This record gives sequence, C-alpha cells and structure tokens, in this order.
Amino acid sequence: MLFALICTDKPDSLDLRLSVRPDHLKHLESLGTALKAAGPFTDDGGKPTGSLVIIEAADRAAARAMAEADPYAKADLFAAVEIRPWKWLIKNPETA
Repeated sequence: MLFALICTDKPDSLDLRLSVRPDHLKHLESLGTALKAAGPFTDDGGKPTGSLVIIEAADRAAARAMAEADPYAKADLFAAVEIRPWKWLIKNPETA
C-alpha cells in the first residue's frame, strides 16, 4: 500500500532543515524500494517549506513509523505531518 507523507515545516526553520538534510537523505536511501518518490515543497522563491514523500508500507502504522524515524521529524522540523493512502495511477513505472 502506498502512502503520501505531506510534511509542513515550522516557520523560520530553513537553517534547521539544511543542517539535518544530510541525515534525512541517508534515511531516505535506507528505505530502499519502499521509497517511491520524495522532494521538497517550496515557496515562490524556491526555498523549501516542507516535504512530500511517497512510501510503500504494510499499513498506516508502518507508514507512521517510517515518518517518525526521519531525522527531520526527530529534529522537530515539521509543524504538521499528514499521512494519506495514495494510489499511483498515472506514469507508475511498476505498471508500465
């Protein structure tokens, strides 16, 4: 089952995001094939304001555990994290 992790950064947290980013990227790499896509939301000037991470997990609890293990979450970067089931219908390379 796929889940979208929709993460919104706390205001004025760009320095924290940048300092934790190397550990965050290592975490994403450690997810292996469970990670389907990831990238930051940005403001109109291109500065990161949050994250979208698409993962495969057995259920919402497993998705939440993956989200909570992220160094960004551990550093308290996010004001909010929404976990939503997601269906990849268009341009899914696994069904092409």
